[in-house]
Amino acid sequence: MADHSAGQDEASRAAGRLFAPKFGGVLPGDPALPAFELIQRRPTPIPVLIAVPHAGRSYPAELLAAMRHPADACIRLEDRLADTIGRAVAEQTGAALLVAHAPRALVDLNRAPEDMDWEMVAGPVPKGSGRLAAGRRARSGLGLVPRRLPATGELWRERMSHADLEARLELVHRPYHATLAQTLEGLRDRWGGALLVDLHSMPPLGPKMGVDPAADFVIGDRYGSSCASRLSLAAIEYLGQAGWRAAHNRPYAGGYVLDRHASPPRGLHAVQLEVCRATYLDSALREPGEGLGRVVEAVAGLVRHLAEELATGWRSLPQAAE
Repeated sequence: MADHSAGQDEASRAAGRLFAPKFGGVLPGDPALPAFELIQRRPTPIPVLIAVPHAGRSYPAELLAAMRHPADACIRLEDRLADTIGRAVAEQTGAALLVAHAPRALVDLNRAPEDMDWEMVAGPVPKGSGRLAAGRRARSGLGLVPRRLPATGELWRERMSHADLEARLELVHRPYHATLAQTLEGLRDRWGGALLVDLHSMPPLGPKMGVDPAADFVIGDRYGSSCASRLSLAAIEYLGQAGWRAAHNRPYAGGYVLDRHASPPRGLHAVQLEVCRATYLDSALREPGEGLGRVVEAVAGLVRHLAEELATGWRSLPQAAE
């Protein structure tokens, strides 16, 4: 009898390579923990990358020790379990997936490096920086490193060092964005165009019932600058037809990720997708709820629809002259 075990083992190893995550970056304070992971099929079946920058839950001990109210603040800063949605959708659709393990409390991957409240840092302020130079979010307490939360107040026991801040940028922020850019451009090079879905979650925006029920999803496209308008319109129409309430750019239009990585003229499109936490978490907004499966189904359908819309746009383009 022929021995097929070697071939089966090789097939198993190939399948493992197909879905095996690639880890990148390092968490300051715990070099054994990666800052993020990338999961991508080969070959890629659709030109979509799902990124989840705010759901990281790997907290180094020294980070927790530096916080005033870690148990409360960490969960409030997280896009709670948005990575669970992202993983399920990527598995169903074949989209590439980039998930941050680094928590938002350590560094906010949707903020520019210069969007820092320098009053949080001990020592001299770098030339050209300062509180007035920081963005609105940094001044409100939610900059590159979050400083405060409503009803919680200041998050940190003392100011951080310049070396600590630089480590967060060098080990987490820069490699994450380098990986995001490389993956998105690789999809564009293979398909002729690519779409980034920057996946976030949001607190409930208001009552779900009544005259003007609050949105379940918000599609952000930087007011039309981060993707072709037909993609945003297609997203809103799809969700509406599926029975969901979707808003456009309000109150979330997207942030640094879209500003940095979107370039529609170069075939790089990006949307920020905000999912209301009440739709997929329990009543305490901490653990998976009964609606999780339905939300995964909605987002997976949306990803497939946008991938097809992207391809339809390419087919409608006039052929270049020989």
